[in-house]
Amino acid sequence: MRPPLPPFTYETAVEKVRLAEDGWNSRDPEKVSLAYTEDSAWRNRNLFIRGRSEIVRFLTEKWNNEYCYRLIKELFAFTENHIAVRYAYEFHDLNGQWHRAYGNENWEFDENGLMRKRHASINDLAISKAERLFHWPQGRRPDDHPGLSELGL
Repeated sequence: MRPPLPPFTYETAVEKVRLAEDGWNSRDPEKVSLAYTEDSAWRNRNLFIRGRSEIVRFLTEKWNNEYCYRLIKELFAFTENHIAVRYAYEFHDLNGQWHRAYGNENWEFDENGLMRKRHASINDLAISKAERLFHWPQGRRPDDHPGLSELGL
């Protein structure tokens, strides 16, 4: 079981989104993979990923190449067992170039609250260090740090 469970209310959908954000900001691929079903199916940009072992492999490679990763997710819409989010994350590459990635995800959950489908569309934008907006120590975003809407994103 991975509460909150469907059917979602506004409050439980917001909680589910924040828990997902917190998990990804941990940058712990094994921990993050436990939020997904064993056979979870992803479309991430142009990649098709299936199952927890592929999720772990993908996230390990991702976070080995995206330095100082910081992510903010925001609820967009929800139904009984579906949640749509918009998000942005910032990171820099090996050369020190900063990026902000903007995206939308559609999630489908099983009855145990595990995500069985994740469809992500993402666009990257090169930014300068001065344009960064996500400033907190590595890990969970502090509760008082502005979200996407407050930042004008």
